[in-house]
Amino acid sequence: MSAKTILRTPDDRFLNLPEFPYAPHYVEVEGKRMHYVDEGEGSPIVCLHGEPSWAYLYRKMIPLLSGKNRVVAPDLIGFGRSDKLPEKSDYSFAMHARALVAFIEKLDLENITLVCQDWGGLLGLPIATECPGRFARLVIMNTGLPTGDTPPTPAFMAWRTLAEKQTDMDIGRVLQSATVTTLAPEIVAVYDAPFPDASYKAGAHAFPLLVPITPDNPASDRMRKAIEALKSWTKPALVMFSDGDPITRGGDKFFRSLIPSAKDEPEITIKGAGHFLQEDKGEEIARHIRLFIDRRPIAGQ
Repeated sequence: MSAKTILRTPDDRFLNLPEFPYAPHYVEVEGKRMHYVDEGEGSPIVCLHGEPSWAYLYRKMIPLLSGKNRVVAPDLIGFGRSDKLPEKSDYSFAMHARALVAFIEKLDLENITLVCQDWGGLLGLPIATECPGRFARLVIMNTGLPTGDTPPTPAFMAWRTLAEKQTDMDIGRVLQSATVTTLAPEIVAVYDAPFPDASYKAGAHAFPLLVPITPDNPASDRMRKAIEALKSWTKPALVMFSDGDPITRGGDKFFRSLIPSAKDEPEITIKGAGHFLQEDKGEEIARHIRLFIDRRPIAGQ
């Protein structure tokens, strides 16, 4: 892919971000620049965002988590400060997965605690099962592993239809509609910042269309393999879903019954939170993760 086909959000769109004093870091993956936050020291906590947010979603969690660990929060290609591609057809599950694997390998991350939500789980959980030697713990929030073998929820289909029909998604409005908290205008503006105009939003429009809703979707097989692998996953796994997300409701029971080690952890529901539970209850979630990491130390550390 030539440089001419890559869009890069101007840096001045990210000046003076409220509640986000973190210096940007970049790594090149498959000819595209990927941004990440990198704070603290110790074994890494990799925080993966979903659609259509970016690493800013984790700002309330980074201070507590980086006290004892290294927090690495990348922006997926097409989001945040990372490079964007101009056409929806440029995006695929395989492209996103390759980029994330390359990111992990370039930073040589090991003993990872994966914190994933939304597409962060759809991508991160298969990668964790495919590269288990790099992962030590899982924290699973408001996500799923859809294969297309069962019908998607009506709430998801409504969202998919909206994303498919729109030509200029109102990113900030999407974030607000999927949170319980009333976001201040300056916070909404931060979620809009990565997208100067509609040409930058192809990735946001593409993501809902990549979720498997039929058994023959290109990503379905990797989802099925991840599910099978998680049936024998013995490393620590904490499941925390919110009480106010119609899209992923019930996913917590699925993961707790699927993953043997998840049964060893408390059944936590984040109350008063929507789909983007990090925005609604970030500090509370970070405290739960801190306790989880402390009670499940990595051997030899």
